[in-house]
Amino acid sequence: MQARFIGFGEIEIDGARYTDDLVIVHGAIHKRDKGPSRAKKARFGHTPFSAKEAIPWDCRTLIIGTGAYGKLPVMKKVYKAAEEKGVELVVVPTEKACELLSRADPATTNAILHVTC
Repeated sequence: MQARFIGFGEIEIDGARYTDDLVIVHGAIHKRDKGPSRAKKARFGHTPFSAKEAIPWDCRTLIIGTGAYGKLPVMKKVYKAAEEKGVELVVVPTEKACELLSRADPATTNAILHVTC
């Protein structure tokens, strides 16, 4: 899988461009459902990434791309859940997340990519 950060609000995966946040599960691409995290929006100024979302934990490594400027808040319960499940959590700006995803084995690595902030 080849992932590339185009710029604020846009990424490219295997030649297809996306403007929505994505969840990548063993190479399959899905739009991120932010709904479960929206209740925390007022606290952070925008929707954070919370443990209430459908997180693809069936992996060894979960890459979270925190946006163009690395500003997506990742709530502490996500870190705690990763530790409890034995999943390596890599939280980096989305450009770096795309680089890591491009080198990762889709059988053992999942990702959540935020395209703005």
